[in-house]
This record gives sequence, structure tokens and C-alpha cells, in this order.
Amino acid sequence: MRNLRSMTFKYMEKNMNVKKIIAGAAILLALTTSLFAKAKKADKNNKIKVVTTIFPEYDWAREIIGDNAKNVELTLLLGNGVDLHSYQPSIQDIAKISTADIFIYVGGESDGWVKDALKNAKNKNMKVINLLETLGDKVKAEEVKEGMQAEEEDEEEEDEYDEHVWLSLRNAKILSAEIAAALSEKDAINATAYKANLAAYIARLDDLDAKYAAAVKAGSKKTILFGDRFPFRYLVDDYGLDYFAAFVGCSAETEASFETVIFLSKKVDELGLNSVLKIESGDGKIARTIVQNTKKKNARVLTMDSIQSTTAKQAATGTTYLKIMEDNLAVLAEALK
Repeated sequence: MRNLRSMTFKYMEKNMNVKKIIAGAAILLALTTSLFAKAKKADKNNKIKVVTTIFPEYDWAREIIGDNAKNVELTLLLGNGVDLHSYQPSIQDIAKISTADIFIYVGGESDGWVKDALKNAKNKNMKVINLLETLGDKVKAEEVKEGMQAEEEDEEEEDEYDEHVWLSLRNAKILSAEIAAALSEKDAINATAYKANLAAYIARLDDLDAKYAAAVKAGSKKTILFGDRFPFRYLVDDYGLDYFAAFVGCSAETEASFETVIFLSKKVDELGLNSVLKIESGDGKIARTIVQNTKKKNARVLTMDSIQSTTAKQAATGTTYLKIMEDNLAVLAEALK
């Protein structure tokens, strides 16, 4: 009987030990799972948050980030095709800016909302890149050319700066370098990679810049004409080209006056231009009207992309700043024949 009780006790003791082991393993598994989940969440939260307003900024940052994309959360705010000049941030956009480590915006009149957004930002250590401030004295005042339909302004109003700085490949080099410096500051571990990516990207910008210069040199015309807004001031100035246009780059006008149309039509005849240009968001109506009022009526309407309405979907399916600028080069070369 005693042996039976002894054997029963040992069996119970062994069974209890097994249960303790199983229970301990379960607790250990739960703790491991919890820690893994927390680590995963921490990794996500530890990503460098970069928020950009327009596509060129987004794509420059994307090129410099390169293979370090897993360490960076990159956001394009104007990703639904809305134009910079008419964009108003949503509550969600303001929240993204508030917690950003790096925030990149143009800095012109169209970005008047940014001051309030930054004033209430949660991240007080945010690195802010203002494109116009970065370029300094390279920024140009908006120009009203002969024949251009100007908007009515108060006499005391200060000169407005031309915001379209991204349409200069030479500006793109300076601005990309500023973005690389900000990334290196916020993510010092990967600074060497960011610098290497910048160097490779600048080489590609330089190559395209040289192709633009060669195309302008080879062209028989040295003037382009836009039956539309004209955001390409920085581009034409880089290569010594002249231009005429219906409106300034930031104009909200959509209907050209009779005087403007006739002036531009006469310029097409006078300069022997084979094309009238428009921007990607224009419907081409003014350009076609200009052509119809020329003597030969055979100038073609061509489109150059001002990269103001590139969508997040396009960005995700292969569109890049350099690709758009390469396409613009092909159109420019045709317009200069």
C-alpha cells in the first residue's frame, strides 16, 4: 500500500512538473510574441519620416534614399493631381507634417498655409527645407513679358517670386544636395549611402543638362511661345532662350484677351515658329486659337510637363523627375527646329 502511495505521489509530482514546463513555455512564447510585436512597432515608429509637398521633391528624396527605403517613411502630399496653386491641406496632411522629421516644401505664395502648420507641429526637432530659401538669390521674380496678360495687382504689392524652381536641372542639383544633407543629419548611420546616391543622381542630372544645352545649340530657333501659363522661366534662362506667353506661371487666368491672342499670333509669324506650346494641365484652346490666327495656320500644338500635377499612382508606376524632364527635352528640341 505504501509503495502504491509512493508511486502515485511520484506520478503526480512528475505530472505537475510537466504542467509547469508547459505553462512556462506558454508564458515564454507569449512574452516573445509580445516583445516581437513591440519591436516591430518600434521599428516602424523609428523610421525617418520625410513629408514632401510636390512630386519633384518626393522623387529627389526617393533617389537619394535609394536602398534605404525600409528606414524611411516617404510621403507625397500633392499626390492626387491637384495643382500646387490650388492645394489646401487636409487634417490628415497637417497631422503628417506635424510629426515629420524632414518637411520639404516650395516656399512661395502658394504655400501660405505652411506657417500655421509648422507653428503647431509636435516634432520640434523637425528639419524644414524651403526650396526658395535654399536657392537664395537664384530665385527669380515673376516676370510680365511684352504681350502677356497680367493679373490686376495692388500698386503697393511686393514682387511675387516665380515658384517653379524645380524646372531647372541646375536648381535640382542644389536642392537634392540639401535633401541629402538633411537625411544624413537625421540618419547618420546611412549617411555614406545617401552621399553616394546623391553623387550618382547629380551625374545623371549633369548628363541631361548637357543634352539640353546641346539641343538648344542645335536648334534653329531661340524663342519658344506658350499659349498658356508659363512656368518654364528657370529652364529657358538656364539655356539662354527667349519666350512669349499668354500668362505668367502662377496665373489663375484661363481666358486670353483678343489683344494677347493677336500679339502671340503675330509673334509666331514674325519668328517663323513651327509650334505653339501648352502645359500638361491646359486644354490647348488658347494655343489652337493662336495658331488659327497665324498666316500659315500650320503650327503644331505641343505639350511640356510642368510637373505640377504628377500623381502618387504615376510615381508608383515608374514616373520620375528625370523621365519627365527627358520628355520635355524632346518637345523643346522639336519646338526649336
